[in-house]
Amino acid sequence: MEIFVYHTPELTPDQPLPDCAVVIDVLRATTTIATALKVGAEAVQVFSSLNDLLATSAAWPEEKRLRAGERGGAMVEGYDLGNSPLDCTPELMAGKRLFLSTTNGTRALQRVENCPQLITASLVNRRAAADYLVKNQPKSVWLLGSGWEGGYSLEDTVCAGAIAAYLTEKGVEFTKGNDEVTAALSLYRQWQDNLLGLFELASHGQRLLKLDRLDDLRYCATEDLIDILPKQVSPGVLTAA
Repeated sequence: MEIFVYHTPELTPDQPLPDCAVVIDVLRATTTIATALKVGAEAVQVFSSLNDLLATSAAWPEEKRLRAGERGGAMVEGYDLGNSPLDCTPELMAGKRLFLSTTNGTRALQRVENCPQLITASLVNRRAAADYLVKNQPKSVWLLGSGWEGGYSLEDTVCAGAIAAYLTEKGVEFTKGNDEVTAALSLYRQWQDNLLGLFELASHGQRLLKLDRLDDLRYCATEDLIDILPKQVSPGVLTAA
């Protein structure tokens, strides 16, 4: 298994796609996706475009859908939800499809939607994602961060490092495909005992703090909280594997 870390979708090579892509958007899309599926959502369908989300979800029974739109960390007016995993409750989500568009994470998912295997990871389901790699042993893996509007983000890189660290601790042999893997491992090992502190330093963490989302940061900084693994079953549609 050869592992590559890419900080943003813009930094990925044009071709070929890997055998398995692991999309990471810790703050907060992939955390929200895992949480929604954990509490009983039928599926999460992601969109880069808010207009595409509205058009597709309009064909879905109203009682069986939820629309979540986020831009700049805040909920888009007229949507049922923003992008907070703490809004994902069994009472709200059970049996419904979550139609989701966010600033960064859904764009990363679209970049690799044609991969043979596509899963999402965050710190809350880090172990589930790593165990999937151990079990399936894909030849090439991209740990793909979503970043922030094309730029680097600490939280996605530290999650990539957390996945690589878990594999190392389990004695899984893998090849580091680029230097970014070593950098991600180093970042995680430096901050693994204070992930919330790292998020409070991160630019997007600070953005969310200004929106009074400290509880979101606390939740998103918790490792191995849930065992759900979101996996793409058709382009843009993820269910619990």
